[in-house]
Amino acid sequence: MSGDHATFSSDIAFTPSVKAIQERKGSRHAYARMETGGSWQTEITKDLAGFIESRSSVYLATASADGQPYIQHRGGPAGFLKVLDSKTIGFADFAGNRQYITQGNLAENPKAHLFLMDYARRQRVKIWGEAKVVEGDDELADRLFPPGYRARVEQVVLFTVMAWDANCPQHIPQMFEAADVQAALAERESRIAELEAEIARLTEK
Repeated sequence: MSGDHATFSSDIAFTPSVKAIQERKGSRHAYARMETGGSWQTEITKDLAGFIESRSSVYLATASADGQPYIQHRGGPAGFLKVLDSKTIGFADFAGNRQYITQGNLAENPKAHLFLMDYARRQRVKIWGEAKVVEGDDELADRLFPPGYRARVEQVVLFTVMAWDANCPQHIPQMFEAADVQAALAERESRIAELEAEIARLTEK
């Protein structure tokens, strides 16, 4: 049995059509080698959990029953995305513009995708899986709500991981969050003040 007829975790993205294009454009051999070497991971590792929970932003992709795609941005303080176990990511879904496109899509098609970016370190992680919206579970909502964050939780989204892949940094623009820049500048200003005080003390002597 050839590798292309086996079942690999990356088959969630590498459909026969995708593999045919990879073959035509010359990349199939490299990906076939990746597949037989272990393919993509299917559980959340410690490193991946750390990456997920350090994010303050995520893109959630869904599709309707007839395949119309939709991408929604979700944000919050670092830690608003929580790893609940080796297969599950959860987050409190805050009240927004009340279009409910994502929830409607998930009601008829649970397949979903998470796209996470770290622009400062030029890293990205793609996660395939299924998602569902949980309404009326106050205990779970309280567990996932970021302490002190000013928002109203409307419901909860639970994402079950089926496979994930980390991309290379090629073509990712390097950008920094304003809060990180402000913290770095404050640290620099504090250090400058310390050095100026030290110079003044030495000068007085």
